[in-house]
Amino acid sequence: MPYGDGVHGEPVEGVGAGRVAFGVLGPVTARSDEGPLALKGPRHRAVLARLIVARRRVVPVSRLVDDLWADPPSGAVGALQTFVAALRRVLEPDRPPRTPARLLVTEGPGYALRAEPDAVDAWRFEAAVATAAALPAPDALSRLDEALDLWRGPAYAEFAQEDWSRGERSRLTELRLQAVERRAETRLALGRPADAVPDLDAHVSDHPWREDAWRLLALALYRQGRQGDALGVLRRARTVLVKQLGTDPGPRLRRLESDILAQDPGLDPLAEPVTAAARLWTTATAAYDRTVAAGARARLESTVGLIRDLAVTGGGGLRAARDHRLGAISAAEEFGDPELTARVIGAYDVPAIWTRSDDPELARQVVEAAERTLAALPGGGAQDAARCRLLATIALEMRGTHARRGPQAAREAVETARDLDDPALLAFALNGQFMQSFTRAGLAGRRDGIGAELIALSARHGLVTYEVLGRLIRLQARSSLGDFAAADAHAAAADRLAERHELPLVTVFTEWYGALRSAASGDRRRAEAAYRAAAVRLDGSGMPGLERGLLPLALLCLRLAQRAPSASASAGVDAVEPEVDLTEDWGPYRPWVEPLALLSSGRRAEARAALRALPEPPRDLLYEAVCCLEARAAAALGDRAALSRAHARLAPAAGELAGAGSGLLTLGPVDLWLAHPQAAHR
Repeated sequence: MPYGDGVHGEPVEGVGAGRVAFGVLGPVTARSDEGPLALKGPRHRAVLARLIVARRRVVPVSRLVDDLWADPPSGAVGALQTFVAALRRVLEPDRPPRTPARLLVTEGPGYALRAEPDAVDAWRFEAAVATAAALPAPDALSRLDEALDLWRGPAYAEFAQEDWSRGERSRLTELRLQAVERRAETRLALGRPADAVPDLDAHVSDHPWREDAWRLLALALYRQGRQGDALGVLRRARTVLVKQLGTDPGPRLRRLESDILAQDPGLDPLAEPVTAAARLWTTATAAYDRTVAAGARARLESTVGLIRDLAVTGGGGLRAARDHRLGAISAAEEFGDPELTARVIGAYDVPAIWTRSDDPELARQVVEAAERTLAALPGGGAQDAARCRLLATIALEMRGTHARRGPQAAREAVETARDLDDPALLAFALNGQFMQSFTRAGLAGRRDGIGAELIALSARHGLVTYEVLGRLIRLQARSSLGDFAAADAHAAAADRLAERHELPLVTVFTEWYGALRSAASGDRRRAEAAYRAAAVRLDGSGMPGLERGLLPLALLCLRLAQRAPSASASAGVDAVEPEVDLTEDWGPYRPWVEPLALLSSGRRAEARAALRALPEPPRDLLYEAVCCLEARAAAALGDRAALSRAHARLAPAAGELAGAGSGLLTLGPVDLWLAHPQAAHR
C-alpha cells in the first residue's frame, strides 16, 4: 500500500478494522485503509514511535517512563497507561470490550507493537535496499527508487533530540545515504551517467564528508565526456575535506584523480569485464550486508578479519589496516565484553619481520587495550587462548623497546600456546618471541631456531604467511652467521611463496637482501646501485619503521665496512672519516651518525659530546650496526670508555657479520670491530 505525504485528508477517529501501517521516515504517522489515523498529542506519538524503535520487542514500563519524561512525575505510570489505552482505541477501534489487544499488546513487564514486517515504512525501506543488492541492475534501480520514495523527511523527525531515537535515526540516515549512492552507482552501471549527476550534486552539497559520493559524481561527469568538470569536482572535494574535516582525500579519490588524468581505459565500463571472482565478491558482500545487522558483533569480528587480510596486500593496504585497527578495538570495548575485545585484538595476527614499530603511538595504545582486556577477562582455562593472543600481541607491539614486559609476555604466550597444542596460536606466539629476541647481540642462532620451528609448523598446517615469516627470519639469521648459501635458499623460497599467494611486501625484503649480498661480497659499486634500487621498492611500502633512514645508513655502512677500528688503526687512517651529510633523513639512526658527521667536518669537541650523549641502542635488528657506529666514533676520538662499552655490547656476536642479521646491510666481521687495542685498556 503506497504512502501519501501524511497530511492529505482529515485524520480519521476510530475507522474500520483494516490493517494499520506506520510511518516514521518523516513525522510519525499511522494509517488504515481508509486514511490517516488521529494520534492525538505528542506523548501518544512518542509512545508509538518508541515501540516501533523496539522492532516488535517488549519495552518495559519503567523504560518507557524514563524515555518519555526527563523528570517523571509521580503519576507517570498512570499517564502512560492512559496513552496506551488511547492508542489502542485508535489502532483497533472495532476490538470488542475486554478482549486482548492484538496490535499494541501488554506482555510481561511492558508493551510491544506487533506490527507486520511490511507495516512500517522504515522496515519496508530496509527490505527494499537489501533486496536491490541481489538484483540485476535494471530491477535494482527500480527497487532503490521505490525505497527512497518512502522518505518524507528525517527519520523520527519530531523526536530528533530524544536519546531513545538517536541510534535508530543514525542507522536509518546512514542507510539512506548509502541507498542514494548505490542508486547512482547502478545508474552508472546501466550507462546513464547524466541521470546520476543531479542527485549526486545535491548529495555532496548536503553531505560533503561522503567521499564515495564525490567519487561517483566525478566518475559520472567523466563518463559524460566532461573531464574538466570531473577534475574540478575532485579539487572541490579535496578543499572541502581539508577545510571541514582536516583530512586529505582517501586512496579511492586519489586513485580516481590519477586515472582521469591518465585517461585510464578502466574508467570505461565497457573495458571492464566482470570476472567470476568479482561477481562472487559482490554477491557475497551484498548478502552479508542484508543478513548481518550493522551493529552486530559478528560484523565487527568480520571487519577485523578483513583488516588483517588488508595488511598483507601491500603498502596502501598496510597503511589502511593501521588506520582502522584502533577503531576496531575501540568499537569492541564499547560492548563492555572483554572476551569480544580479546578476540578483536588477537585477530590481528599479521606476521611481522621488522623490529621497529611503524607507528609507536598506535602500538602503545594497542598494548594498553590488551593489558586492560587481560585484567578484565574471567578466570579459568576457557580463556587461555584469548589470553595467549593478547600476550603475543603485547610482545609484538613492544618490539624494539627496553621494557621488561615484552619478553615476559612472549615467554608466557609461547608456553600457553604449546600447552594448548594450537598451531596457528603457536605461530603467532613465536612471532612475539622473535620480536623479543634482541636483548643483546649474538642471538642469531636463537632466532634461527625460531625461524626453523615456524617453517616446520607452517608447512604441516598450511600457515603460508608464517612460513614466509620463518623463511625471512632464517634469511636474517643465516646472513648474520655468514651462511649465505642457506640465506639464498630461504630468500628464493620466500619469493616463490609470495608470488603464489600474492604477498607483495615479501619482495621488499628479498630485494634488500640481494643488495646485502653484493655488499658482503665486497662489490661496492654493485651494492650501492642495488641499495638505491631497493630503496625505490621500499618507498610507499607502508613501513615507515623500516623505511626512514635506511638508505643513507646502508650506504654509510657500505663505506665503513672496510674501516673497522682495528683495520683502520693498523692502516693509520683513524683520522680519515667518511663524509656524512646530516641534512639527509637519518630517521631513528641519527644519534649514532651524528658523532661521525661532526668528525668528518673537524668538530671533534662536538663529536665527543654527541658520542657521550648516545642513548642505549634499541633492541632490534640493527643493534650490532649502531654499536659499530659508536665504536667507529669512539676509536677516532680516542674515547676508551665509549669504545670498551661498544665492544662489550658487540662481544657476544663474535664470529658473526655486523648488521647482517637485519638481512639488509653489513659492516663486515664483528671480530674486526672487537680487535682495536684501545678497547683493552681503560
